[in-house]
Amino acid sequence: MITALILLPLLGALLVAVAPQNRARALALGSTLLTALLALTLWGNFDTAATGLQFVERHPWIPAVGAEYLLGVDGLSLLMVLLTSVLFPFALLAQRQSRGFCALMLVMQAALYGTFTAHNFLLWFLFFEMSLLPSFLLIKLWGCGERDRAAMKFFVYTFLGSVGMLLGFLGIYFARGSFDFATLAALGPTGLLPRNQSWLAFGGIFLGLAVKTALFPFHTWLPDAYESAPTGVVMVLSGALSKMGVYGFVRLLLPLFPYELRAIAPLLLALAVCSIVFSALAAWAQTDLKRMVGYLSITHLGYCMLGLFALGQPFQPAVEMQAALSGVFAQMFNHGITAAALFYFVGLLEERRGSRALADFGGLMQRTPLLCGWMSVAMFSFLGLPGLNGFVGEFMIFKGSFMLATAWTSIAVLGLLFTAVVLLRAMQALFSGPVGGSCSALPDLRRSELAVVVPATLLMVAAGVAPQWVFAIFNSTVVHLARVFA
Repeated sequence: MITALILLPLLGALLVAVAPQNRARALALGSTLLTALLALTLWGNFDTAATGLQFVERHPWIPAVGAEYLLGVDGLSLLMVLLTSVLFPFALLAQRQSRGFCALMLVMQAALYGTFTAHNFLLWFLFFEMSLLPSFLLIKLWGCGERDRAAMKFFVYTFLGSVGMLLGFLGIYFARGSFDFATLAALGPTGLLPRNQSWLAFGGIFLGLAVKTALFPFHTWLPDAYESAPTGVVMVLSGALSKMGVYGFVRLLLPLFPYELRAIAPLLLALAVCSIVFSALAAWAQTDLKRMVGYLSITHLGYCMLGLFALGQPFQPAVEMQAALSGVFAQMFNHGITAAALFYFVGLLEERRGSRALADFGGLMQRTPLLCGWMSVAMFSFLGLPGLNGFVGEFMIFKGSFMLATAWTSIAVLGLLFTAVVLLRAMQALFSGPVGGSCSALPDLRRSELAVVVPATLLMVAAGVAPQWVFAIFNSTVVHLARVFA
């Protein structure tokens, strides 16, 4: 079943590539809807009480080097599969593009499914890198502004990070003779490698994941890439692709390198706090709306890193560890939905006005009340307003992290304050005041746009008012991971 989930987008990409130009988007949407139904079937048959992998597919692949075709899902994997399945139909509905665009988007969807379900490093790394080329081409060929520079910067950063990660895992393989995640995780508590070698492997893997997560100071590619990427692409980059790094931290570094994480926990917490606070301040300084949301995305990913790195502190009450991990998982899902929705609204404003500068807007509430009302929900979710999905993950992260790393968490709270200031300032500039001369003729939301806005907003409300259905997916996985890391 998981193999079908990966192959369907690839088959869709092939059909789109040879289809007439006017049918490419419909075929791509049909492919994403089929995969979404398959993902829902996985969810419906998933045993939420079980802690191990489910729907396992295991076959020999390259026996000479210990590589297996090993796929499976636990609570975290399923959550990311569902997130991916939700985002891609929205991203394809966001704009009309050529068949090349649609085909590359489907290849990227298959790569994401593979990354979130593979449990042998060589297979996982293949899918991890498979997302790089379509992302690069989508930015370079269909982006705007300094798209060539942004695409190249994105490629160089992520490629070099991936090289470091590959070298780190090769060192592990030569020492342990295995690429299997579960086998290596069982060795983590007693020491995966001799200490010096372990630090080198840890550093290489950490570099690759830190770049993908845009952790400070490896984040500078992200604002440029998000600013230049077309709307549908940036929805996927911010909503799903950025979660690959966080997923890797949970799947690789936490179980494989517990000693190293504890040894440098204060440094890692400092990097997470810098990601939160400095990125929020950088967002405050932006005049470009899309770049502003990009920096705020780094802030929200920093919350995930705060929750994970707080687990390395010496005193670890089990309840607080579970709270922090639950917050990280919920934040991964909720930020994916909210960031994609907010970038979609930014794309609508840019399409209507031909600009993203805050100074070029004003008084939109008088002219486009529907757009402003729905966009306000996404902005309040990004701000972390109770009752919306953005609040749940942040609250759980801070609840758990405050008990595990009180001083660092206290500083990180400044990020919440700065984010609120940035978003309220943006709302005032966009929605309030007199109607700008060039904004007087802007149309309100169209029916085709409501097809994206309404489901995304309902999902934000559903995950905020009754988040139990989200937590039920990964509760058993959180308990298991917290027990292993303790």
